[in-house]
Amino acid sequence: MKRIYVVGTADTKGEELAFLADAIAATGNSIARVDIGTRGATVPVDIPAREVAAHHPGGAGGVLDIDDRGTAVAGMGVAFTSFIQSRDDISGVIGIGGGGGTSIITSGMRALPLGLPKIMVSTLASGDTAPYVDVSDIIMMPSVTDMAGLNRLSRVVLHNAAQAIAGMAARPAPPPDGKPSIGLTMFGVTTPCVTAIADQLRSTYDCMVFHATGTGGRSMEKLADSGLLSGVIDITTTEVCDLLFGGVLPATEDRFGAIARSKLPYVGSVGALDMVNFWAPSTIPEQYRGRLFYEHNPNVTLMRMTAQECRAIGEWIGARLALCDGPVHFLIPEKGVSALDVEGGAFFDPQADAVLFEAIEHTIKPNANRRVTRLPLHINDPKFARAAVAAFLDIARH
Repeated sequence: MKRIYVVGTADTKGEELAFLADAIAATGNSIARVDIGTRGATVPVDIPAREVAAHHPGGAGGVLDIDDRGTAVAGMGVAFTSFIQSRDDISGVIGIGGGGGTSIITSGMRALPLGLPKIMVSTLASGDTAPYVDVSDIIMMPSVTDMAGLNRLSRVVLHNAAQAIAGMAARPAPPPDGKPSIGLTMFGVTTPCVTAIADQLRSTYDCMVFHATGTGGRSMEKLADSGLLSGVIDITTTEVCDLLFGGVLPATEDRFGAIARSKLPYVGSVGALDMVNFWAPSTIPEQYRGRLFYEHNPNVTLMRMTAQECRAIGEWIGARLALCDGPVHFLIPEKGVSALDVEGGAFFDPQADAVLFEAIEHTIKPNANRRVTRLPLHINDPKFARAAVAAFLDIARH
C-alpha cells in the first residue's frame, strides 16, 4: 500500500508534525510519520529517527551520538536521502521544518524521481530557495510564522498543505503517451530555431525544451543521467559563457558530463555563445566596464564575448565533447549564433565567431562517432533547423 510520508523533527516540531499527519489521514490517505530529529521525539511516530539514521554510512551512531548540531544535521541529511530512496511505498512526501529540517528533508526529496509529489512547508520558503529545490520539482510553501507551537495561522497553512499533498497523491499524473523523450535547450535569441526543430519532431518524440538559464541545462542533464531521455538536441550552449566569465546563469563544471556518461545521441550547436548574462547594469563587474552591452530588459544585461573569450569557450566545450563515446554531431552556423549576432545586429562579429568555431573544431577530436559540420546559415534560418533534425534522426537511427 502506498503511503504519504510526513517528515519532520519530532523533537522540536512534534506538535506541528502530529497536526499535519492527522490532517492528511483525515483525507483517507495512508500515512507514515517519519522523525528526522536528533533528539528524543515528543509525539508518536511510525518511523523513528534511529531507523532513519541507520542508513548513514557510519550507522545511527554517526548521526545521533554526536554533540555538534551542525554535524548531526548534515549526517541526518545523508541518512534521510539514503532512507527515502530505499522506500517503494511512497505516494508523496511532505516535510515541515526550519533551517535544519528544511536542509535535511529537501536533500532527500531532491533524490526522488521527478513527478513524485513533494511539498516542503518551511520558514525559509519565501527567500532564496535555490539551494533547497535545485533542479528538482519540490514545491516550497512558506510557513509564514515560525514553527514554535501551533497558532491560528499555522493551523491554516498546515491544513492547506495537507489538502495539497492529499490531492496530488490521490490523483497522480497520467502516464506518458509512450513517445520517446528528447531534451532541447533554448534561449530567447535561439527560439525560432528550437521551436522549428520541436515542431518537426513532435509527432515522433516528446520534445522537452529547457530554458538555458543554468538550471535548465542541469535539469536536462539530470534527466539524461536518470535514463529518461532518448537523445539531446543541445542547440543553446550559452550557459558555458556564464560559467567561464562570471555571468548570472551559469552551467556547472559537469556540463556535458551526462552526455558522456549516458552515450545518448547528441546534436549540439553554438547557440548564444556570443553573450554572457548579468542583471541590471549596476550589477556588472568592474572589470567589464566599457565593454559592448545590450539591454535585454531592465533586469537583464547581455555582454558580447570577445575573440579571446570565444576561444576559451570553444576549447572548453570541445574538450568535454571529446570525452563522449556516444554519437555526437556538432553543427556550426557560420552566419551567426544568435538573434543579435546577425548582419546589422548589436553583437554581429564574424571574427570572434570564427575563433569560436575553430576552437571547437580543434578540440573536439572528430572520429567515427564525433562529427562537426559547418553550415553557411544563421542559427535561426529554417534550413539550419531542418539540418539539425536530419542530423539527429541520422544518429538516433544507428
